[in-house]
Amino acid sequence: MKDLRSLHKSEFGMEPEVVVSAPGTINLMGEHTDYNEGLVLQVGLNRSVSVAMSRRKDSSLRFYAADFNERKRTTIANLKYKREDRWANYPKGVLFELLQLGLSFRGVDVTIAGDVPQGIGLGSSAALEVATAVAMKTLFSYDLTDMQIIQCSSRAETVFMGLESEITDQFVSCVAREGHAVFLDVRTLEYSLIPVDLGDVGIYVTNSNVPQVSTQADFRQRKEECKECVVYLSKKRPGTALRDYSVHDLKTSMGWVPESIRRVCMHVVQENQRVLDAKRALISDDAVKLGKLMSRSHESLRDYYEVSCPELDWLVKRAIEIEGVTGSRMTGPGFGGCTVSLIRESAFAKYKERLEEYERIFGFTAEAFACRPSSGVSVVARGGTR
Repeated sequence: MKDLRSLHKSEFGMEPEVVVSAPGTINLMGEHTDYNEGLVLQVGLNRSVSVAMSRRKDSSLRFYAADFNERKRTTIANLKYKREDRWANYPKGVLFELLQLGLSFRGVDVTIAGDVPQGIGLGSSAALEVATAVAMKTLFSYDLTDMQIIQCSSRAETVFMGLESEITDQFVSCVAREGHAVFLDVRTLEYSLIPVDLGDVGIYVTNSNVPQVSTQADFRQRKEECKECVVYLSKKRPGTALRDYSVHDLKTSMGWVPESIRRVCMHVVQENQRVLDAKRALISDDAVKLGKLMSRSHESLRDYYEVSCPELDWLVKRAIEIEGVTGSRMTGPGFGGCTVSLIRESAFAKYKERLEEYERIFGFTAEAFACRPSSGVSVVARGGTR
């Protein structure tokens, strides 16, 4: 935080008036259930994105990404999406959505820094959006609820930027609590906090460092297949999303729902049940049961939903071969990105050896770090010179 304050002062000539930090997120269970009005189980990462902000006397909006040493600027009157602005579109989108709520503000100077790995399904953009929204709320004394913060942050992506994105990462980055998982019903946006106490079993995130190709077209296709399946199923029993159907419904649909679609949707329906089972496993502190559910989830993502890749499959398979690893799965949208594994302290050294083997085989350096479920967005500093 001290470095961020000094970076802001060096860049803009004054101390920030507020510094806000928001965590990245990771799915323990519930992959591709969100856009089917389903269930997810996520935690806040012990890695975050921080935003330092101060007011200006004019209408200029200036953004400095300290991690890239890059600068972008615009004005309130010209606040619109620009492809060339890349990372700056996320905070710009939040400011745009605040204007849509009828809120007013003068120009701001913004400095951004963080340690959430980007572009691999760990919610780095959601953390930036939530931190920006809370910084604006604090700076201009807005009367905003958590849900308004979450919705503004989500709409920065879906409306301002036009991305295929759901609300879950922003939700968890806002409401997460240290030592807990967030169980979220995406249809109702009702949630509960589940204590995470797995004894000597830790949650480890491994970045495969596989370059991700654009997945927007793939996800649009999956979404359309899910919607098409609902059209078929609703002819026999009313429903508006896969959330409304069971494994039995899909099994008895053989012959009149195309098999390619039925297989994709079987993952979603089974994954919703796995989220419920994973919640119960956490409540009973059962790392073995939770691990088995995670491994079955990966098999489903690999075989039914077809969003894994050889590198992720290798990391998962080699992990669960180690005594003391209770389960592993890919996490995030897929086609690269990360795995999340449950590993006993005594087994981590062996796991690190497997990562060295992974590099020799695939040529990518996999990076593993412990995930300690962490709290949501917070204001970490106030004050400074206006």
